[in-house]
Amino acid sequence: MRHAYLEDADWDEFLERFPQAHLLQTAGWAEFKADFGWTSARVRSENACAQILFKALPLGLSIAYLPKGPVGANWNEIVPQIDTLCRARNAVFLQVEPDLFEPLPAVFLESSFAGFRQEEHTIQPRRTILIDLSPDEEQLLAAMKQKTRYNVRLAQKKGVRVSLSADLRGFYRMMQTTAKRDGFALHDFSYYQRVFQIFEPRGKCALLEASLDNQALAYLMVFVHRERAWYFYGASDDESRNLMPTYLLQWEAMRWAKAHGAAVYDLWGIPDEDEETLERDFTSRSDGLWGVYRFKRGFGGRVARSAPALIKVYRPLIYKAYQIYRAQKQAGLDAAS
Repeated sequence: MRHAYLEDADWDEFLERFPQAHLLQTAGWAEFKADFGWTSARVRSENACAQILFKALPLGLSIAYLPKGPVGANWNEIVPQIDTLCRARNAVFLQVEPDLFEPLPAVFLESSFAGFRQEEHTIQPRRTILIDLSPDEEQLLAAMKQKTRYNVRLAQKKGVRVSLSADLRGFYRMMQTTAKRDGFALHDFSYYQRVFQIFEPRGKCALLEASLDNQALAYLMVFVHRERAWYFYGASDDESRNLMPTYLLQWEAMRWAKAHGAAVYDLWGIPDEDEETLERDFTSRSDGLWGVYRFKRGFGGRVARSAPALIKVYRPLIYKAYQIYRAQKQAGLDAAS
């Protein structure tokens, strides 16, 4: 059993044993989050590993977060070490968001997360759409909804072109437009700049730009790690939506992911409702993630729901105060949207 800090190269080398490991468990993600006040610690056994993020609080306390992990089959081998790390870092609580989808496998049901409880609040979206990229391109297009396939081809017919881009300023300006239009919170420019600077040189990220006559219409930032790819960020202007650039962008992102070895493309976030509710209500709702569900459902794939978050509280009184603060902050965001 090892719980000393593993250097980035050693960590990623060990992570190569697990082709299904999530991007959020890579050394690059820890490097990225370090620029925004998080530190990381890592544990491993022969058959499992985990990268835990810590955010410092006053009085030497911290918040501990384990996104999309642990990795591997035998979590029992490392959970005690995770607990030891959290106690050593004076964590108020640890939140674990496993990288598993329902129905939950035995590794989750039989894991040794004793003393943990399920947590309703999650950082990452619980429900998503997963697209199997193993079929050929004609089959992938055929699996789309007819209207989506039509819109992809319409964008091509109207002369929209998709290319690799490094225009992060243009991307961010369009993100600001999209956030205002769709009512979602936006990170500072440095957030998107840094994630691109870290992952693009490693071949794990691409910024795709849809344009017509050298005029940018929409952007999409796609990520890949081993056998999986994710659509994290997208933006479009208000004037060119009739050209359907976002449909062509999504198709080209799927093609890019497939070319880079991904077998699954994750559309990353839809409303956390059962499929019957999703299909019944998507035409009448546009709040929250409902607007993007209407768009994402057209690309085919299957709806999947991740495992619930697990939380262990080490300092109950401080955690209660944190919950009140978080609720007040969320209420402020809701009121402003």
